[in-house]
Amino acid sequence: MKARGARRRHPLGGVVVMLLALLVVGGAYSVLTPSTASAAGASTEDVQAGRELFLANCSNCHGLQAQGTGEGPTLIGVGAASVDFQVGTGRMPLSANLPQAIEKPVQFSDEQIAQMSAYVASLAPGPAIPAEEFQSYTDDPERISKGNELFRTNCAMCHNVVGAGGALTRGKWAPNLQDVSAKHVYEAMLTGPQSMPVFNDANITPEEKQDIASYLHFAGTEPSPGGLTLGSLGPVSEGLFVWVAGIAALIGCAVWLGARAS
Repeated sequence: MKARGARRRHPLGGVVVMLLALLVVGGAYSVLTPSTASAAGASTEDVQAGRELFLANCSNCHGLQAQGTGEGPTLIGVGAASVDFQVGTGRMPLSANLPQAIEKPVQFSDEQIAQMSAYVASLAPGPAIPAEEFQSYTDDPERISKGNELFRTNCAMCHNVVGAGGALTRGKWAPNLQDVSAKHVYEAMLTGPQSMPVFNDANITPEEKQDIASYLHFAGTEPSPGGLTLGSLGPVSEGLFVWVAGIAALIGCAVWLGARAS
């Protein structure tokens, strides 16, 4: 019996079974999984238009297939949110080879940005543009207060307690966030541009991201209860103001006393 069973078992039988299993699994995945374009809510025409825009404006640095080059990183897997943030804030395309991309006037229309975002999203799964309900601020005082707490815990060490920004190492900086839209604040937390860490929805929920954006909007629009904000840079600008005012007062006193003595 054992000899007869051994003769029936071909040496390549295991390989054939494995290949068949892979074909079955791959076929089922392609059938049951929606295309990345439809999953992102974009049409095939939008993806194609986005590809043409990408080839004309981005491929020199990111490669013809968005695979990355020595001039720019790969965009495969960064998701639509990253493209919408970088292009929607004018950081991309780069204006100069600096340690950090600077914000500048946006060079593309909203439709073109959406098309490029859809193309990059079609290459591989990645963070999506936030739902429309999270692209606006809330005026709920409790949520703004919660956003303040979350911001001070997770972001203030770089961006300052009121989001005024600050200097980082090696020529980089944390930008001012008080005039940034709720959508772009959300996308920045979701994608982690430049030196910023990533705060996915498991770390900070979509509602909490909206709370943080609402707090930043509140901090940028409400008047300062302490008078002049001095750039909201804390002890740096305040200390400089006191030093300059003190020196000016001392010089003024010295001149006044010299005039009386003479």
